[in-house]
Amino acid sequence: MYELLVAFCQWIQSTSLARAILTSSWVFPYVQLTHFTGLSLWIGTNALLDLRLLGVGKKRQTASQLSDAMFVWNWIGFGIAFLGGFLLFSTSATIYIKNPAFRIKLGVLIPLALLLHIVVQRKAHAWDQEDTPMAAKLAGLAELTLWFCAASAAVLIPYFFGPGDLQ
Repeated sequence: MYELLVAFCQWIQSTSLARAILTSSWVFPYVQLTHFTGLSLWIGTNALLDLRLLGVGKKRQTASQLSDAMFVWNWIGFGIAFLGGFLLFSTSATIYIKNPAFRIKLGVLIPLALLLHIVVQRKAHAWDQEDTPMAAKLAGLAELTLWFCAASAAVLIPYFFGPGDLQ
């Protein structure tokens, strides 16, 4: 299975799009900007709902109203972040796939956080009560924690590259 993943990484890294992004002096920063913009929208809208579940801020909207109002923007942010991240990955896929911080981020933290986010979005309507149920508060806290851990893992990625990995 690992050999198949490495073969896929070698193939994607050798595409003309990946080479163009990597060799251009201006395309790579714009792809990075796209990824970070999507992440800001995605994580920001997630955090708003999670913080609402935790009781932080004004209570002008219920959790379900807030979830419904941000639903489209939330998933647009995810799509932009995913596209930008995939393009960044494609430039050095064989190197990233060996990176422990990247593997933990993409293989464990993001799938768990994404799954929990979907649960939170689906349960938001059931959690609309005068007093937010403890399960909702725990889910919001857990999701915030997982996204914080995913961001921390992303920040650690450059520290796990070996000498000459990105040359």
